[in-house]
Parts: sequence; C-alpha cells; structure tokens
Amino acid sequence: MIYPLYIFLGILPSIIWLLYYLKKDTHPEPRLMILKIFFWGMLSALPAIFIEKGIFLELQKLSLSYSVTIFLNNLLGAALVEETLKYLVVRGKVSKSDEFDEPVDAMLYMIVAGLGFAAAENIFVMLGMIPSFLIHQTLLVLALRFVGAVFLHALCSAIVGFWLAVSFSRYREEKFRFVGLGLGIAICLHALFNFFIIKGGVMGFLIPIAIIIGLSFVVSLELEDLKKNYF
Repeated sequence: MIYPLYIFLGILPSIIWLLYYLKKDTHPEPRLMILKIFFWGMLSALPAIFIEKGIFLELQKLSLSYSVTIFLNNLLGAALVEETLKYLVVRGKVSKSDEFDEPVDAMLYMIVAGLGFAAAENIFVMLGMIPSFLIHQTLLVLALRFVGAVFLHALCSAIVGFWLAVSFSRYREEKFRFVGLGLGIAICLHALFNFFIIKGGVMGFLIPIAIIIGLSFVVSLELEDLKKNYF
C-alpha cells in the first residue's frame, strides 16, 4: 500500500503543473499525444541515470576542486543530459506529427516532456524516502520539489520549446542555431539552479528562487507571444 501511495505522490506535482499549462492552450492537443509524450518523458529519465553516473565517474578522475567538480557534475552531467533527452523526446516522437501544427505546440510538448521527466525523478526521490516513512518530511520534500525541481524542468523545457518554435521560421541552416541557443540557455540555468541548491547558504536560497521567478515570467511572455504571432 505504501509504494503506490509514494508513486502517486511522486507524479502528482507534474500532473498539477501539466493541467495548469494545458489550460493555456487555445487549441488543445489530443490527450493521447499528451500522454504519449509525458510517458516518453518519464522513460527518458532511465538512460539519464546511467549517462549521468558515467559522466560523474569520469569527472572524479580529473581530481578538480570540490566546487568545480560539483558545478561540472551539474552542467555536463545533470543539466546537459536531461535537457537534451527531453528535447529528443519531442523531436523524435511528435515534431513530425500532424498534431504539431502551430508554434505554441513546441513549447507545450516540451513542457509535457519535461514534466514527464520530473515525474520519474520525483518517484525515485519518493521511493527513496519509504524506509524512514516520515509523512511530514515526505510532504515537505514534495512541496519544495513542486515549486523547485519539477517547476524548473517545465520552465527549462519551455525555453527550449520557444526557440524550437522560432526555428520554424528560419532557413534550414539557422534552425540548429536557434535550438542550440534554447538548449544552451536551459542547460546553464538548470546547472546554476542545481549548483546553488547543493552549495546551500543564503545564495543557495536566493539564486534558485530568482531563477524560478525569472524563468516563469519569461515563459509566460513567450507563450503569449507564440499564441499571437505565427512566425
């Protein structure tokens, strides 16, 4: 009985954010496609675990300082791997579909993939807390991840989605530049968020909050821009 409960709790934050963003779509996407991308986003967390572990092990061999190692772990291990895999889900599973027919779809499907990835990540965290079974601690962690890690995945994916949408209006040789720009921004902000969370202290509190607030504002503007302007 405990395991299904913790799995449900792990998925719940992603579902709440998913419903929030789907309401912003004036031309709703098919539910089956939404579920498909969410599921593939969850599955993409599995190869991420092994790739990230491999990168972490290689970085350890360099014998760098603690701070540099932690930053590179988050930049090259967590952020680069996770943002790239989420993008590949959308590119491989929906970008060539007939349902992918307006610029805002790029942002929405990237958000869905990001929330799917965050759901899998959350499940791993929740299941890891079962031995202690301190329900108040579990709910606190869940609440913090709801406004932190889960929201960050959605926002970073949305940034990639915006530049993917922009790339639709450019010549073929420029498309990769715009997608690369979106990925670069998402990867850097994701890495900075993780790095300062790990470092802790006052900056470990203020900078992640600033990143979340700033990103949420930018993503809201970008969503509205795409709904009004078809490149």
